Amino acid sequence: MATRTPRRALHGVLLLDKPIGWTSNDALQKSKGLLRAEKGGHTGTLDPLATGLLPLCFGAATKFSQASLDADKAYRATLRLGQRTNTGDREGGVIEEHAVDVDRAAIEAAIARFTGEIEQRPPMHSALKHQGRALYDYARAGIEVERPLRRVTIHAIDIVDWQSPTLVIDVHCSKGTYIRTLAEDVGRSLGCGAHLSALRRTGSGPLTVENAITIEALEALGEDERRALLRPVDALLAGWPSVCLPDDEAGRFLTGLRRRVALADAPAVRVYGSNATAFLGSAHITAGELIADRLLSPLEVQANMNQPPRSQCSLSPEEATVSFGAARQEAA
Repeated sequence: MATRTPRRALHGVLLLDKPIGWTSNDALQKSKGLLRAEKGGHTGTLDPLATGLLPLCFGAATKFSQASLDADKAYRATLRLGQRTNTGDREGGVIEEHAVDVDRAAIEAAIARFTGEIEQRPPMHSALKHQGRALYDYARAGIEVERPLRRVTIHAIDIVDWQSPTLVIDVHCSKGTYIRTLAEDVGRSLGCGAHLSALRRTGSGPLTVENAITIEALEALGEDERRALLRPVDALLAGWPSVCLPDDEAGRFLTGLRRRVALADAPAVRVYGSNATAFLGSAHITAGELIADRLLSPLEVQANMNQPPRSQCSLSPEEATVSFGAARQEAA
């Protein structure tokens, strides 16, 4: 009988450069097997057509995957002007074809209409659920489902290259933005139609594809080298303000108790022990109280303490001690 490869508890984030044709789950399962990780998850679906950055979370890092789901995204999109397809991308059949008689000025004017806060209608060929089924299931069955408009924000669209009929753009946008829909809308605005012929995710929150590894490169590494690629559990939270607690308060925080802090309100903060290497979890600050959101277990904290210091804390241990002491005196 074949023996199963033993799995192990790993904690961290792997930045993967997903290949074309793979689903996000394909990439996760392959990486999980190569790392022999017990627990893993991806941070949002990247279509098989798309390549690029796919952060994968293992162990304790899975607790913070929502941060990556909610983060702004960056894409490099290639549009084929003059053709509309029934899927909005190159995988569909061409349903309309028009001459492309536009210049760069017209393109700049068109994309300017889609920057800022806009409304989009999700495409039928998407993983969005309707009554428990993905929209693409209905689309394949020839069923059109009513999809309400969704409000998204496109922070910037920059032209990278324009060689008619191919337009390459960089898009910086909020979560939930459909680049396929954007391509169709730009084509409609130009009067010639368009579809998405290629898509590459280049960024997610503070993470970029330049630091990602391909499946082929990951396979070529030894086991210890693969493990060394894992970024710290708090990698998805980089850029959030951080708080360092003295050891006694850190222990109380890990039990879920609210702590008084001399800091302004904040919707999301990283919380560390006094040496800035012991990541404890995420929290928010409301009316002077530090309130835990997602906590690591004591075992998970210990497993991740071998990472080098990486936090510039907003509140030092000394300030925290004064703050908590004052709060206890006021309460008395």
